[in-house]
Amino acid sequence: MNSMVEAVEVSRFQQVFNKQREASRKSPYPELNERLARLEKLEALLVDNQDAIADAINQDYGNRSSQETRMLELFGLISGISYTKKRVKKWMKAQKRHVGMAFFGAKNTVIPQPKGVIGVVTPWNYPLFLALSPCTSALAAGNRCIVKMAANSQNLARLMDKLISAEFDDSVLAVIPGVSATEFTHQPWDHLVFTGSPATATTVMETAAKTLTPVTLELGGKSPTIVADDYPVEKAAERMLFGKFLNAGQTCVAPDYVFVPRGKVEAFVAAAKTVLQGRYDSASSQDYTSVIDQKAFNRLSSTLADAVSKGAKPVNLLGDDAIIEEQRKIPPHVVLDVNDDMVIMQDEIFGPLLPIKPYDSMDEVIEYINSNERPLALYLYSDDKKLQQHVTLNTLSGGMCINDSMFHVAQHDMPFGGIGNSGMGHYHGYEGFLEFSKLRPIFKQTPFVSGVLLMAPPYGKLFEWMYKMMVKFRL
Repeated sequence: MNSMVEAVEVSRFQQVFNKQREASRKSPYPELNERLARLEKLEALLVDNQDAIADAINQDYGNRSSQETRMLELFGLISGISYTKKRVKKWMKAQKRHVGMAFFGAKNTVIPQPKGVIGVVTPWNYPLFLALSPCTSALAAGNRCIVKMAANSQNLARLMDKLISAEFDDSVLAVIPGVSATEFTHQPWDHLVFTGSPATATTVMETAAKTLTPVTLELGGKSPTIVADDYPVEKAAERMLFGKFLNAGQTCVAPDYVFVPRGKVEAFVAAAKTVLQGRYDSASSQDYTSVIDQKAFNRLSSTLADAVSKGAKPVNLLGDDAIIEEQRKIPPHVVLDVNDDMVIMQDEIFGPLLPIKPYDSMDEVIEYINSNERPLALYLYSDDKKLQQHVTLNTLSGGMCINDSMFHVAQHDMPFGGIGNSGMGHYHGYEGFLEFSKLRPIFKQTPFVSGVLLMAPPYGKLFEWMYKMMVKFRL
């Protein structure tokens, strides 16, 4: 992008930000019908433009099937908006809260009010879903939103700018394709959502702190998967590898490495070959997504080479199918004999490589997981209810699936978010509504004389007696 175009985009961004900020102060509490109208517009926009959206994302990737885009991004958004529309009236209601006996006759309520202007910074891997899912929650909560999409998503960004500008006044919702992350994050947002790497999130959080901007961070990490000894490896491979190799592994909640009982590794690898060869005839398949750009392709190639140089054994799950550099396609691999000196076991993989760690006891698995950063997701394949409980209560992750992978993200009635190095805050469903609301407590005193005034100065015997009664009866 040349400097003149960039300057125009920066100017537009500043104008839209100021416009939204002013509008949020003049009209701080959109009524239910206004919020529903905004959600319905967004829902219709997505339904009516599915093909164009899928085509734009395909262009940004070089190859990503429309089926994956519709399944992984469009359906989740459309169904999520529908879910939200049915419940936002209930979510908006003031909540009655307990009043202590010392304040007899008074009333306590908590009202969820919009924070104001929400900034959303999205990555390239799920550019539509990660842009508009937070916006769904924010609009339901009565806020206004501006979205900054990744540099690798400019075809989609330009399309969404066009579509959204045609349906929404930019005082409500806008996508600004050319604004830089630095320019975007330095504004005094009422709330900022960032999805990306922990390293970049540190900078984002430092910047936000200068204006005391609250943040929601979705950061990924190395999500572990455990195949327990009681669970059939064929069934585990069939379910797990669906999630792992969607989007060619470029998913923040994809299984990053898998623990397999030591005596079942060979059977798991054989099952993985059968599963993948039944899904893709080759890496050149239009159903198999390209790595997003040359930089990411080089990083993954280097990660695999580093593992091999240190003693790992890669297994191409599509047999002799070669890496296709011109299409940036790396066939799905499992990687055996890994150790913690390898990059593949240090950094989030974010690609079609799956290290396998053999284990002898569940205690060593839990100890390994807990010795590393808190992951965004954890996956356990086991039908043993006691083991399910044991792993759940002795580990901590952003979310968890038992006997499947990634589908916790698709549940609208559960919060989605990380912990520690994998993020902070939640969105989706009711928790998303709360994330972008200020829960404002309101105390309303009784019209009668308050008994509390009997404790006003000058202090004496009456105060001492009343205080004694309050403590005694825990008023």
